[in-house]
Amino acid sequence: MDLFQPGPADLRSLRERAPVHRDGRTGLWLVSRYDDVRAVLADPRRFRPDNALTAVVPIPGPVLRELARAGFSLPPTLANNGTPTHAALRRLVARFLTPARVAAAGPRIAELTAARLAGLTGVVDLHPALARDLPAVVLLEVLGIRDVDVAALKAWSTASLELFWGDVSPARQRELAGPAAAFHRWLTGRIEVADPRGDDLFGALRARGVPLREAAGLCYFLLIAGQETTTQLLCAAFHAVLRHGDLWSRLPEPGLAAACVEEVLRREPPVTTWRRVAAEPVVLSGVEVPAGAPLLLMLAGAGSDPGAFEDPERFCPGRPNARAHLAFGHGRHFCLGAGLARLEAEVVLRETALRFPRLRLASADPPPVLGLLSFRAPLTVEVDLGDRDGPAGEAAARRLVAPGGVGRR
Repeated sequence: MDLFQPGPADLRSLRERAPVHRDGRTGLWLVSRYDDVRAVLADPRRFRPDNALTAVVPIPGPVLRELARAGFSLPPTLANNGTPTHAALRRLVARFLTPARVAAAGPRIAELTAARLAGLTGVVDLHPALARDLPAVVLLEVLGIRDVDVAALKAWSTASLELFWGDVSPARQRELAGPAAAFHRWLTGRIEVADPRGDDLFGALRARGVPLREAAGLCYFLLIAGQETTTQLLCAAFHAVLRHGDLWSRLPEPGLAAACVEEVLRREPPVTTWRRVAAEPVVLSGVEVPAGAPLLLMLAGAGSDPGAFEDPERFCPGRPNARAHLAFGHGRHFCLGAGLARLEAEVVLRETALRFPRLRLASADPPPVLGLLSFRAPLTVEVDLGDRDGPAGEAAARRLVAPGGVGRR
């Protein structure tokens, strides 16, 4: 099994035959059943987050020295923080992502979506046209961060994801270290000059007296994860809905877009795995795991566990336990941006369906896929907007739909 490109059959085999299994290539202990994954996430004492941001492929000395020259570091802040400082840092960030603040962003998300859809016609790729940059713009506005080159931020972000979660060669690591270092230098410079009286995240970190090294480390991960995973969610959601019967035309129905987002998060989450370290010897599904063992929690596999979800392979918007999935984690480290990601995906899907009710996938071929250890999503969303339709176009749309409509794939 290739951990960087696992398929549904691989995840099913793990759950059924080896729910806790040590991977010989990486040394990671794969945990694939829902109950085990949830139990690990719920217990930060026995399962620590220290390795959550550690590079999957060890970074060689010359690359480490290049990063060090830029002052690069990822000290314990949020995702990788099991120390007592975590709670205060989390509260600081949470002030910018309250339910009220997130809800207030809804009209702005709709406005940004409409602006990006305006002028589109024919066959387009919705990844660069819509999904790539919109989440970054929304996140920056919610955090109050202004005057950012979004194109540069996206380049830094994608390079950083590959550097830390990719199956990369030393030569590729050297290439990726440049943008990662540039991003860290930019963050450090912006935080250093931020006004402590300001209304943005950088100013809040200064006002709270968070050391510069910790503040930059916190923002490095937050500004990557807070928008890259939403881009990935949008691409996965477009593909999922467009391959299931008449769902696309029904998206404007109250609650349906949000229900579809939950099913995508359960079955095809952008964050497919996450890591923990066993702080002491433990037993999971009858398997003895030694202290210090690095665990890889198979979030995508847990979402299709029949022990947790009835008929799990079926795409079923509105299922009773729709939000029981673990796509955003669980417990103390539950994703702070979950509400914003959900809202963005819901609004973007609904607004796009309203603007282009006959939109369909342009090809039945599977798209290229981002395949990192913890992140997986379509890299393209090639669609025919249906604004220049005819009988031939309608026939093509029918061929692209999964047989039987919703519930089959």
